[in-house]
Amino acid sequence: MTQAPAATRATRRQHDREIVMLAVPAFGALVAEPLFVMADSAIVGHLGTAQLAGLGVASALLTTAVSIFVFLAYATTAAVARRVGAGDLQAAIRQGMDGIWLALLIGATVIAVVLPSAPSLIDLFGASDTAAPYATTYLRISSLGIPAMLIVLAATGVLRGLQNTKTPLYVAISGFVANAVLNVVLVYGADLGIAGSAWGTVIAQWGMAAVYLVVVVRGARRHGASLAPDAAGIRASAQAGAPLLVRTLSLRAILLIATAVAARLGDADIAAHQIILSLWSLLAFALDAIAIAGQAIIGRYLGADDPQGARAVCRRMVQWGIAVGVVLGLLVIISRPLFLPLFTSDPTVKDTALPALIMVALSQPICGVVFVLDGVLMGAGDGPYLAGAMLVTLAVFVPAALLVPTFGGGLTAVWAAMTLMMAVRMLTLLLRARSGRWVVTGATR
Repeated sequence: MTQAPAATRATRRQHDREIVMLAVPAFGALVAEPLFVMADSAIVGHLGTAQLAGLGVASALLTTAVSIFVFLAYATTAAVARRVGAGDLQAAIRQGMDGIWLALLIGATVIAVVLPSAPSLIDLFGASDTAAPYATTYLRISSLGIPAMLIVLAATGVLRGLQNTKTPLYVAISGFVANAVLNVVLVYGADLGIAGSAWGTVIAQWGMAAVYLVVVVRGARRHGASLAPDAAGIRASAQAGAPLLVRTLSLRAILLIATAVAARLGDADIAAHQIILSLWSLLAFALDAIAIAGQAIIGRYLGADDPQGARAVCRRMVQWGIAVGVVLGLLVIISRPLFLPLFTSDPTVKDTALPALIMVALSQPICGVVFVLDGVLMGAGDGPYLAGAMLVTLAVFVPAALLVPTFGGGLTAVWAAMTLMMAVRMLTLLLRARSGRWVVTGATR
């Protein structure tokens, strides 16, 4: 009678070790990525307000362009992890190469679109006449780094699928340091202004991509995997990523709608919303790190034909998501007197943000479940369901958010709608998790 509980505890400890081993480095890499923009902003900000405004518009466009294609990491992680679980490392690396070739093709297409249309894109975002030339310069130069960033996404997916999240952490930190140094040298030392900042970032991005390619190519040679592009494999990678693209676009639409509604409420509301959204995004990094661990671990278990192990680690990860969500929520509530003054001294903005901030804190356990199950289903290759569930969530959120200006409630009501959105996501994901239909074993789904 005592052996079963002891075995259960041992299994849980094993799962916990795996989750921590993958999630902690993944969190470091996720946090390092936004530091690119922060470093650029700090350096360019000393050039003048117009330059900083131009950077703000251009970086928003670039961030959106790259985040739309985050499926390159997610889909590649799941596919590679399955083959790792099946014990076929050659096929795992080959699958990763297909994702990298797809990233290169998408990146080249994005450059072909952005270079000639940069002025129109900047105008579309409403840049002022003084900021627009700087934004156009930064966008055109920085677009040359988009293929590199997409390669980084795909190669990161390869390494995560191989259960390696430490290398992405080291590359992310090195890239951030190189970016900061190059920006200072080119902006001030070479007196290139905002163009120097763009070139510094592009060089750092291609340096990161080169490191990843060296690591992946070495792995391919070690296991005898082909490096040549394979049309069928690239097509399969695109098909696996398409549902995740729908999911990502739906989520981006939700965030844009929430911001647009907050903007209609007044200056204090939109200012408070931006502060809260930045915190919400930071909290998401912590939860997303667990989701990344879920993608890698679940894919490996399913590839190894171990449905029982996949279900067990899913349950454990949900417990992790809830626990981390509770901790994050408490930290938000405890630190709110210190957090808000970091961003504003306006008492009106503080008063507007406070109740909405508490709403965010209370929703963190829900967010924990959502992020974890999102990662589990991605690891299982259940992209079509995730796409459909996100469209349902979008359909619920849109009327709830758009009715806020009519029925009142201010920014707190906007974040109540955001909490509703997360609750709907949690419901759809829990239904899928409990159904067991995501548990499809084998080297391919």
